[in-house]
Amino acid sequence: MSKQILKLNAISPLADAIFAGYGYGDSCDNPDGIMVRSAQMADYKPGDKLVAVARAGAGTNNIPVADYAEKGIVVFNTPGANANAVKELVICELFLGGRKITEAIDWVKTLKDEGENVGKLVEKGKSKFVGSEIKGKMLGVIGLGAIGVAVANAAYGLNMEVTGTDPYLSTMNALALSPHIKVVPEREDIYKNADFITMHVPLTPDTKGMINRDTIAQMKDGVVIINNSRGELVNTADMIEALESGKVGRYITDFPNAQLIGVKNCICVPHLGASTPEAEDNCAVMAAHQLVDYIENGNITNSVNYPSVSLARDEGKGRVCILHRNVKNIITKFTSAISEQGLNIAHMASSSRGDYACSILEIDGAIPAKTVESITKVEGVLRVRSL
Repeated sequence: MSKQILKLNAISPLADAIFAGYGYGDSCDNPDGIMVRSAQMADYKPGDKLVAVARAGAGTNNIPVADYAEKGIVVFNTPGANANAVKELVICELFLGGRKITEAIDWVKTLKDEGENVGKLVEKGKSKFVGSEIKGKMLGVIGLGAIGVAVANAAYGLNMEVTGTDPYLSTMNALALSPHIKVVPEREDIYKNADFITMHVPLTPDTKGMINRDTIAQMKDGVVIINNSRGELVNTADMIEALESGKVGRYITDFPNAQLIGVKNCICVPHLGASTPEAEDNCAVMAAHQLVDYIENGNITNSVNYPSVSLARDEGKGRVCILHRNVKNIITKFTSAISEQGLNIAHMASSSRGDYACSILEIDGAIPAKTVESITKVEGVLRVRSL
């Protein structure tokens, strides 16, 4: 029977070809893998066959990542696949933050019945909507992942002064960042100096509510804050208070809530960051390839709960993928279990991150069922798959 992939949301049809030979659809009781976008999975009961979940997007707050790690279920995301779409929206929002474009458009709609007087009324009334240019203003970018780097580089190309911060800045993203972007060590450096602030960080205990009364107090009067990451990064009550006092000139968010809608100088965008066909295609293709590579080969790329690890396939070798805790001597224990059965380990790759690790082993010849059973019995091993 072919492997079964369940899709919990509408997924770009470009994924269909990648899943050729699989059972792929929106109905399956016990799938081997899951493709998901925004569906909430907290109440989803995974079957015993489920080995991986691929999120066609960057955020994984809708997936119980830690619980799945304990169950030996790898969770993937697609960092960078929607970076251009989000970058373009942020650039649009920079202009919306500097100019009173939305208010002006709404006002013009009130002139519908003014006939030949529209032109005169426009010239008379436009002074109410004077704004400022972004050229020469400082943009602070919090989070220099794929999206943050793309935003920073584009803003510099628009003649903004750009500063960024990210304690986890990768070598790849550092190399992609324009040398004209100043990288500072702390978010406080951004708060104190930026005219515009945009956030591109995941929701974690450290970032939840990071924009609040205390951090806003450190900012320039009239600062424009843009949030296309997660609504919970901002304390809503504190933001409303800052907007009403004028401390924050504009708050533009891709995550509306009932309290923010209708607040003066708050622009609520209906979660459009990655809502382009190009971004949806890119995310679907990346997620599908990662899911297939893990199901068929045990290779892990862009997981949020397990480390990246890969091993080129050697034809004629048996392969086993072992998800386990990152504890001392555990590799020795399960390699000994293999050797004790007279089997030779031809190739091996292992990697760890935090509390979890993954090891891929290739063995001369087929892997007996009793070998899988022996490895499974090793304390600290969470899941074993014979491939």
